[in-house]
Amino acid sequence: MKKNVTIEKRKTFRHGDLRNALVTAGLEMARIGGPNAVILREATRQAGVSPNAAYRHFANQAALLAAVRSACISRVAAAIEEEMKKCHPGRYPQAFARKSLRAVGIGYLGFAMREPGMFRTAFSVPPPVHSPDPANTASMGLNPFQLLSLALDRMHESGLLSKKDRKDAEYLAWSTVHGLALLVLEGPLHKMPHEMVLALGERLVVMVERGLSSEIAH
Repeated sequence: MKKNVTIEKRKTFRHGDLRNALVTAGLEMARIGGPNAVILREATRQAGVSPNAAYRHFANQAALLAAVRSACISRVAAAIEEEMKKCHPGRYPQAFARKSLRAVGIGYLGFAMREPGMFRTAFSVPPPVHSPDPANTASMGLNPFQLLSLALDRMHESGLLSKKDRKDAEYLAWSTVHGLALLVLEGPLHKMPHEMVLALGERLVVMVERGLSSEIAH
């Protein structure tokens, strides 16, 4: 008499579920170890599929890293937006513009402190910053660079920033805050308490805002 044998079916993925599962696995690897930890074979192992199945979605490890990087950038943008939501136009456009710029810096730096692995991954071999990334969308549909541009536009529209000084100001502001983030994550400030880092970050963003608007103010 034959015994009934139950064969466990392999988990199947439909409608992009496998791609999402691989990216999710990649995100966790990025969180723990940064961009160098994002390994396609390990992602397939975590998803419970063969490497050949993964190649239908990602031709190689670089392709998976690009998708994970985009997802990390989206999370940086979401963190910035959370800070920007705290800013309300009110009756004083200049105050709103200043708060917006500071919110971008604090959101950016705060994410770097909370998720250093994802932060490193987000800015590993990215596409040109001025080009929208279709794979990267947050609730406002803007990436971190574009959110910074929005805050600087508010500075210009409120009269805090001249047209001349507005040009390419993103690169100046971004370089300053990103530099502090790297000093904390990978440099001599790595043992500094997070609370102190954020306090310095607030002062740094104020310095950037005052530096950019100094010509108008005088």
